[in-house]
Amino acid sequence: MLKNYKDLLAAAHEVIETIPTENAIALLQDDSVRFVDLRDRRELEREGRIPGAFHCPRGMLEFWIDPESPYYKPVFGEDKKFVFYCASAWRSALATQTCVQMGFESVAHVAGGFTAWKMHGGPVEEVESH
Repeated sequence: MLKNYKDLLAAAHEVIETIPTENAIALLQDDSVRFVDLRDRRELEREGRIPGAFHCPRGMLEFWIDPESPYYKPVFGEDKKFVFYCASAWRSALATQTCVQMGFESVAHVAGGFTAWKMHGGPVEEVESH
């Protein structure tokens, strides 16, 4: 039987940690947490980002987190909890599930994504156009 995106999201939510937005905002001051923005560069330029968040386009995640990949980014080797987010927590749920499947133990995503972050008054940093 074919699965749709709702099925995929439901399966992801069975194995991932979702951090309520208010709790995620409080984590911004925690040096043991690294926020990771999965959105497209144009979304960052248009909407801004969580201050200090590392940008990892969703399409590159599997390659950037794998130490055996030629595209590996050392930021993903840091001893931190990685908290992913996107616009509405769909891409971040699937990305968090992928990280769990690839062996990450300290990983979560923000409930409601960047949209909820802004609605709850979370700080936003501007991103310049390239």
